[in-house]
Amino acid sequence: MIQSSRERVTGIEDDLLDPEAAPPGMRVVGDGALLASLSKATGHGMRDIVATIQREQDDAIRSPAGGVTIVTGGPGTGKTAVALHRAAYLLYSDRSRFAGGGVLVVGPSGVFVEYIATVLPSLGEDTATLRSLGTLVPGWDATRVDSGEVAAIKGSLRMRRVLERASHDGVPGAPTELRLLYRCLLVRGHGFDRVFDALWAQARDQKLSGLPEKREFEAELADRGDFRNFLRAWWPRFTPMRVLGWLADRGRLRAYANGVLSREEIEILQGSFDGLDEHGPTIADVALLDELDELMGRPRKPQKKSKNPFHVRDGVQEVSTFADRQAAARTQHLQREDDYRDFAHVVVDESQDVSPMQWRMIGRRGQYASWTIVGDPAQTAWSGDPDELDRAREKALGSRKRNSYALTTNYRNSSEIFAVAAGVIRAILPDLPLPSAVRSTGVDPVDLVAGAGSLPATVRELTEKQLADVDGTIGVITPVPRRDEMAAWVTGLPERVQVVTALEAKGMEYDAVVLVEPGEIAVDRAGVRTLYVALSRATQRLTTVGTNPDWHP
Repeated sequence: MIQSSRERVTGIEDDLLDPEAAPPGMRVVGDGALLASLSKATGHGMRDIVATIQREQDDAIRSPAGGVTIVTGGPGTGKTAVALHRAAYLLYSDRSRFAGGGVLVVGPSGVFVEYIATVLPSLGEDTATLRSLGTLVPGWDATRVDSGEVAAIKGSLRMRRVLERASHDGVPGAPTELRLLYRCLLVRGHGFDRVFDALWAQARDQKLSGLPEKREFEAELADRGDFRNFLRAWWPRFTPMRVLGWLADRGRLRAYANGVLSREEIEILQGSFDGLDEHGPTIADVALLDELDELMGRPRKPQKKSKNPFHVRDGVQEVSTFADRQAAARTQHLQREDDYRDFAHVVVDESQDVSPMQWRMIGRRGQYASWTIVGDPAQTAWSGDPDELDRAREKALGSRKRNSYALTTNYRNSSEIFAVAAGVIRAILPDLPLPSAVRSTGVDPVDLVAGAGSLPATVRELTEKQLADVDGTIGVITPVPRRDEMAAWVTGLPERVQVVTALEAKGMEYDAVVLVEPGEIAVDRAGVRTLYVALSRATQRLTTVGTNPDWHP
């Protein structure tokens, strides 16, 4: 079908009467193409949407390269696909700027980053840097998640003051006095700044025979093992992780947080740093490590200047093709330092869950960048101060011009599935504008109740049924604390089955979903929002099962 206005073609639409009969390589356009694409099984990775881009999505993708592009939309509206295609569009349209400076894509979890990892390469772009919030600081791959109330405190801007006090404090257990024998004379010094002067003054005042010159005296002491041991203990090598670990000490935490956090917040925070040595940082801790790195002023290595591979001699360059320059840009990307901070463009997906401290962490890597911010406020799990969150985000984005786009159509969920998710979020946000689900499968979601003893067998049985009903991926979505326990219930099933927590499910898409114990997810308003996300992950089949029949808000 061709739509026109006088002599101008305004739209082209392919109407697929039988989507299943369409050849795999057939290119079609319009909603027919989109619905045909969505009817196919999904794989482990996210697919590109080149053949099915809709008008409102394309407008956001082609937003001006400068400033901040803000894309909002409910579940299934294609926010993530738009963000990634926008990154590819920028890299193609201005390669010297964006491939040279680099494009950073930040997602909420490692599961999400793995899911989207194939999209940009499939579009011919492999120079972008993909990171989760838990891997943005070099050396750490955090997957542990704090409880909502702990994460809200760690994510608050007030934590910067707590960390500042910690970074200025003395080393726990460090010696305060140096006592040593020098040529049968007991000398002692306090602190470090004047330790040589104090020791020299004592030796000189005692009129020690054979006392060398001060410079020789200092060199002689510096060679002594007991003196070097004192210096190592008094002034050890600091790392952000070591300083953060001091907060595991209840006394130190109270001292650092006194007057900054409330007594209740200090009590909530106590114990949350105990697992640092054994298990590493949580995702929220990574932003604290980056803040400590900034406070402690670790000197950074100067960035190496990249050599022009086409330079022959002064004023002369080798003739190169576009492919040559593209390959050179990729090589330059590979040579960037681990903690590179001069990105030309930063993409933040699921931005509604980025805490104030995490905005500071991301902002340090995008000081000179243009931005693409993608999210849905209705899906936020942030339970802290919303005004503080706004201030932190605005500071990271600076005074750059904003271009906003709203996506209004839910292409992922069938109307039957999205009706369940909509009913959940409407319980706490009755006036929230929701996207319209454009597909109907005629298959209603299933809600089952099982006893605690039979729940493991029931979950496995339901998952096996989904494997028979759909050809694509099956997501088993669990409450955060019970992920490993419930993963054991479906062990040995095909790789099409993926077990994720309700938080890890953000941004993900599955052909079928088995959502376990929804009542344990919707324990508060933030939990209801998280449940809304989990209920909107399936394209074809949704089954909820739990021991509590009254989980519906």
